[in-house]
Order: sequence, then structure tokens, then C-alpha cells
Amino acid sequence: MKLFFQYCPFGFSNCYILGAEKENETPAEDYKNPHVSGNELKSKTAIIVDPGNMGKAMLETIENNNFNLKAVLITHDHLGHVKGLRTLKRIYNAEVFAVNQKIMDYKTNMVKDGDTFNVGDFLIEIISIPGHSSDSVVYRIGTLLFTGDVLTAGLVGSTASAYGAATQMNKLRTRLLSLPGDYVVLPGHGPPSTLEAERRFNAGIIRYEQNRTRRPGFKVDI
Repeated sequence: MKLFFQYCPFGFSNCYILGAEKENETPAEDYKNPHVSGNELKSKTAIIVDPGNMGKAMLETIENNNFNLKAVLITHDHLGHVKGLRTLKRIYNAEVFAVNQKIMDYKTNMVKDGDTFNVGDFLIEIISIPGHSSDSVVYRIGTLLFTGDVLTAGLVGSTASAYGAATQMNKLRTRLLSLPGDYVVLPGHGPPSTLEAERRFNAGIIRYEQNRTRRPGFKVDI
């Protein structure tokens, strides 16, 4: 697979394009279909994660690599991560996947914790981690974790209450940090990291644990 990173100035956010290395297998009948072009027959499946904007660089990445954009994965419905969806949908007929029923007025394929599905040869697993927002999810594809805002390099997602922080931390521990082995963490903001680095050095997790130790009543088990 090929991974491309795009910076979205509107929300200071990250967008990712994940493309297959090999061309799609095309049914024999499509070779006789006058409505299917040669480029489409030789295209490669691609996925986009959190299109905060849809500018020239992103379009060139898709077109120059002859990608067939099949899916849009939304980690959470904050404007800085979805603003480009309106432009994207005018150009590409890609399905949108999210926790919410609609994103930017576009109907989605709704996902929930534990779901798995395929887009081309990509197997996608849903890991729900509410707290930063009620709809926050992580997408696991192979050894890649697209974490949105719930986990970034050195930090965890901001929350509006102690209950939200406890909910998020509990889910981070049980659903993400407990994953066996190491993964590449691709967050919604900031540089990439690894899951092992965040287990050991994430300041947001360390600070939460310190606060909980100083204030025994702070712990909320979810």
C-alpha cells in the first residue's frame, strides 16, 4: 500500500490518502463495456481519511496515481476534519463511513465499535473511543491506526468534563493501548508516532494518571 499525507490549513489538521499498489481486478464483462474507460480498468483502490479540505495537491495525488477513490473514513464530525467532503463528493462517487448517519448532509455507511469491512483489499476495523466527541472512532488498517483527535503524538483528545476524560482514557487503555504489538499512529493533528511510544511517553496519559493518584475520587470506571 501507499500512504500519502496532506496538511489541511483550515483546521490545522491531517488528511491521509491510502492507495493500493496493484491495479483492480476487473470483471471480464467490463472489457466489453463502452462506458468503462481504460484508465478505470487499470485504476487502484484508494481510501481517504478526514478530508479537512480538498485542494489541488490532493486531487493531483489521486489522479497522478490513477487511484479509484472508493471510501471516505471520518474519525469524527468536527469541521476541520470534514470540510473538504462537499468538494470531494462533487468529483468522486466515494462512500462515506462514519458513526453519524449524515456528515455535511451526505448519508453515510454507519459504523460501530468492533465492525470490520473491506474496501478493495483493505480490511478496516472500527475502534470506538468516545470522549473528545461522542462519535470518535479509530480506523485500524493493517499496522496503521488513524486516530483522529483521541490520540496524537504526546497528547490525548481534549474533553469537556472529567466524565468525558475518564471515558476516553478507559477506552484508550482497553481498546487501543492494549493492542498486541506495535502500530503506526496517524493522528488528526501533528506528527505521526507509534503506539509503543505513546504507551511509554504520552504526556496526556501520564498527566491523567498523576491527577488520578493525587485525587482518588477522580477515577471513573466505565
